[in-house]
Amino acid sequence: MRYAIGIDIGGTTVEAGIVNEKGDLIQKESVQSDPSNKEKMFLQVIQCVNQLLNHSSIPEDEIYGIGAGIPGKIDRRNGVAVFQNNLPWSNFPIVHRLREALGIDNIVIDNDVYMAAFAEWKEAKMLEDELFVYITISTGISCSIIQGGNFIRGAGFAGELGLIPVFTHTADHSMERLEHAASGPAMQAKARSIYVNEALVTKDIFIHFTRGESNASRLVDEMIHALTQGVYMINSILDPHKIVFGGSVATYNPYILPLLKDKLKNYLIEEQLHILQNMEISNLNNGQGIIGAGLRAFR
Repeated sequence: MRYAIGIDIGGTTVEAGIVNEKGDLIQKESVQSDPSNKEKMFLQVIQCVNQLLNHSSIPEDEIYGIGAGIPGKIDRRNGVAVFQNNLPWSNFPIVHRLREALGIDNIVIDNDVYMAAFAEWKEAKMLEDELFVYITISTGISCSIIQGGNFIRGAGFAGELGLIPVFTHTADHSMERLEHAASGPAMQAKARSIYVNEALVTKDIFIHFTRGESNASRLVDEMIHALTQGVYMINSILDPHKIVFGGSVATYNPYILPLLKDKLKNYLIEEQLHILQNMEISNLNNGQGIIGAGLRAFR
């Protein structure tokens, strides 16, 4: 059995895990990110990997390679983290630096959503000609598209679902980007303008929602209204065989899926209704970023 290290790098945390070629996550470690400057951020990545290796029963010489998922724009061919809006790396030679620090030559990088999507695609066991879409709803909103094991990348920025304009529930039905209407931070900002005496975070909104609180119910309904429009656009353009939702907002609040389906069916024509039976929440326990990154090291 071969093993690889998968790294999921974010603005809040860095997670690293050992993954076997079947996609099993053997062990993982997590450290806080330090986005105050590029070197401190890089040191946190190295600390996380070293912590993993120090605690692992898998010998380092049995590690086949490393896959790293990084937010934002990535130059895969040259191993460069080009731009991230939540990390201090600009044209940062991440692959070269990882090779120097860890002494492992086989290193693959990609956008973090693409890495997570690869794990979900493997889990879904799609047929060769079937088209798969992974949508993440978290700090941001994005998606990745896979057919026959290959990513549909366009000119390099395909899948930025959060940039799609959607109609809001405001009186004038104005338009705003989906990410500004339905992501975790967007919901948090809207909640704090309503619950002025509470320092709410996103999970608190859903706690209030499950208790039937009217303001939280309205916020969640607005989020579902916006998200439905984005999913409908993706579905109409691609007609995928399956859509899987991940990211913290989706995975920790799986009851949003039936709400989304209920609204979506009002948009769909008969030929599109099949997607309602082929939409699901990820069951990889938020480990898809690590798993996908590790699996990509074997390709």
